[in-house]
Amino acid sequence: MAKLYFYYSSMNAGKTTLLLQSAHNYRERGMNPLLFTPALDDRYGAGVIRSRIGLESAAIAFTPQDDLYECVQQCLARQNIHCVLVDEAQFLTRDQVFQLTEVVDRLGIPALCFGLRTDFRGELFEGSHYLLAWADQLEELKTICHTGKKATMVLRVDEKGYAMREGSQVEIGGNERYVPVSRKEFKNVFYAGKQIRLIDPLEARAKEALEDQQGLLD
Repeated sequence: MAKLYFYYSSMNAGKTTLLLQSAHNYRERGMNPLLFTPALDDRYGAGVIRSRIGLESAAIAFTPQDDLYECVQQCLARQNIHCVLVDEAQFLTRDQVFQLTEVVDRLGIPALCFGLRTDFRGELFEGSHYLLAWADQLEELKTICHTGKKATMVLRVDEKGYAMREGSQVEIGGNERYVPVSRKEFKNVFYAGKQIRLIDPLEARAKEALEDQQGLLD
């Protein structure tokens, strides 16, 4: 029986990696997954899903105005679809989450959504709100706060590591802007003004490693 799944977590828990691995598993078995990614996240180009460890795949870039049920139906007219996978599912609208329930209930196609639960203020995203309410199955993907506790929330920070308390809910960024933290650390940083150590992007760490190796060779 097809189901609507919501895999949620804080930042850096491997959501996109799991999505891409799921797509690979379907393709390896001769099946056709249909991938969606929000058009607003164009860090790697429009319609590209890429994980922090370098895996990537083409996807359909959707906007808030798109009808995902109609899109799936159009794709079905060309080939069989065995699964729908949605990256950054927190950016779905209420209507789009309903459309995914229609994909599951009327078309019998499982839909797997991967995304954040809350924003930098500790508030639910619209997509996450309705996925938590309507999904058949909820799965939490775990990651660790720098304190060693389980990270359940995410902070948006400035270049000095202080929490940003105002701004648009949607602002695309990576480790240079967002830090996964526990609830206790969220309160310490967001409300009490504690400075937090920033996590360097993987690319920066790799560059430093190469420079260190070159220094040894020199």
